[in-house]
Amino acid sequence: MPPRMTLPVIELKPDSRPIPAEQREEVLASPGFGHHFTDHMVTITWTEDAGWHFARLVPYGPLPIDPANLTLHYSQTVFEGLKVFRGPDGNLGAFRPEENARRFQASARRMAMPELPEKTFLAACEALVAQDRAWVPSRPGHSLYLRPFMFATESGLGVRAAREFLFVVIASPTDGYFAGEVRPVSVWVAEEYVRAAPGGTGAAKTGANYAASLMGQAQAAAQGCDQVVWLDALERRWVEEMGAMNLFFVYGERIVTPELTGSLLPGITRASLLTLARDLGYKAEEARVSLQDWRRDSADGSLTEVFACGTAAGVVPVGSVKTALAQWTVGDGRPGEVTMRLRETLRQIQSGAAADPHGWMREMAGADHTAPGRQAARS
Repeated sequence: MPPRMTLPVIELKPDSRPIPAEQREEVLASPGFGHHFTDHMVTITWTEDAGWHFARLVPYGPLPIDPANLTLHYSQTVFEGLKVFRGPDGNLGAFRPEENARRFQASARRMAMPELPEKTFLAACEALVAQDRAWVPSRPGHSLYLRPFMFATESGLGVRAAREFLFVVIASPTDGYFAGEVRPVSVWVAEEYVRAAPGGTGAAKTGANYAASLMGQAQAAAQGCDQVVWLDALERRWVEEMGAMNLFFVYGERIVTPELTGSLLPGITRASLLTLARDLGYKAEEARVSLQDWRRDSADGSLTEVFACGTAAGVVPVGSVKTALAQWTVGDGRPGEVTMRLRETLRQIQSGAAADPHGWMREMAGADHTAPGRQAARS
């Protein structure tokens, strides 16, 4: 029997005893990143014979996992991260969620997993935000972080693609990955380990890539640095990413980010900043940047700023670099003018304080997700 192609209806089964408002407000005052979660989650099942079905919004809680679950043994899992912001008028907007939906599909293809339709991805996010809209912070710089993910639910020890999966969306209020005052981070260049190789899974947002990065991050911490920077797997020469973020190099009015090679994650914030930089009159381009270039150009002053970017962290300046044989400062070691201008331009669009010329913000929780005669949201 081939999988059915009709999109599932999200049945709403809200918690009868959500977290009290007073307790929720205490959390929202200082949420941190990824420490607290809203009252609900959305789950959708996929099986080989029925396709996508059994979509529900339910109270947030544990998921039953069999010890022989294929994901536990073979890491067949993908995820996304996107943010919802509360605007000055109280309306809620998500930043470019359609791009997250498309990247989620691309990650699933690479990991031999079923592709969730874009409309279903968006409907699941919207249903959760509509139900838990009180959890969206209103303080400047705060947001609601959505974490859609999918993993194999079939059990067995045979090495093969699973035939059953579960898609889940959870939400967490956040004040930022690097909360507080903007300060440049220090980075350690990993030369012993690599994050991903050409032909591998580097361009997919899959858990295995992040597991592979943990030893490098541990080395960075041991060296007194905030983050790790990854080089290419073949020559150990070309700069690729910083931790889970994309990097940008500023040469006065010229801005360069490492080109996508198949081993870098195609960041949505990365693509947005390339566009915003051009809007602001900078020459923004994608090209290869070597570690030698970074050190030499920092020394002669032609490289004026370096920053990293990602959904969770936003825009983060890089102030100093350390390798096994050398260390150097970028610019004067302080947040640069171009970095802060791009950071503020992006924040203003996301918060609704400035115009959205590219139509990146999608209104969330503005529509009635209840179908006639039943509590449900159609994807």
